Amino acid sequence: MTQPDFYLNRSVPPTEHPRGPLRPINWNHLEDPKDTEVWKRLTSNFWLPEKVPLSNDLPNWNELSPQHKELTVKVFTGLTMLDTVQATVGEIVQIPDSRTEQEQAVYTNIAFMQAVHARSYSSVFSTMCSTQEINDAYTWAIDNPILQNRATCVMDYYRGDDPLKRKVAATVLSSLLLYAGFYLPLWYASRGIMLNTADMIRLILRDKAVHGYYSGYKYQRGLEAHPERADEMRTFTYELIDRLLRLELDYSS
Repeated sequence: MTQPDFYLNRSVPPTEHPRGPLRPINWNHLEDPKDTEVWKRLTSNFWLPEKVPLSNDLPNWNELSPQHKELTVKVFTGLTMLDTVQATVGEIVQIPDSRTEQEQAVYTNIAFMQAVHARSYSSVFSTMCSTQEINDAYTWAIDNPILQNRATCVMDYYRGDDPLKRKVAATVLSSLLLYAGFYLPLWYASRGIMLNTADMIRLILRDKAVHGYYSGYKYQRGLEAHPERADEMRTFTYELIDRLLRLELDYSS
């Protein structure tokens, strides 16, 4: 028996307390090289909204019509809602499902970056909007049943006992619903408007691509361990996407 096997077999990661003695993470004992690959990508991509000069977009913002300003604020409020869900629930609940200790670390990193994304949208508010306008936007968010449905529709899967369905729900919410919200700032940028805000959105998109790739990869590894569930999970995934798409169409209209 090798030395790593010896201590691994008689200890557990902190997420499995109190099943045995706790062990610290060992990045020198890798079960899945993908964990290190994605960790390095995430850390090399690290950024903070304070480094993006959003105030340079103020002249463009002041020239927007009241309707476009209201639309922009609501779009970013919706994005803040979804990334708050992902940062505080969606990514965190995947940590105990991890197949490796390094995967747990990767998901803590992803959860942090989801919080950074939510903070980024708040940076747009604090730069462009008054306190009253921000409060009105958040009041609208909690009172809007469609937005609430978008944010809560995956909670049953997050809080449930099926790791595969958790992975699907988290991946689809972070792609289908969030990506739709990125259209407006990128549309502005295509017309030479709010370019710094669009740069921030591109940074978020870069992160989301890695997050979705990693969760999809881990989902595939999980499904390989349960091939008998392939048809069930395919049906579940399409049905969830259809449900979320209908919610998105209602929200967008």
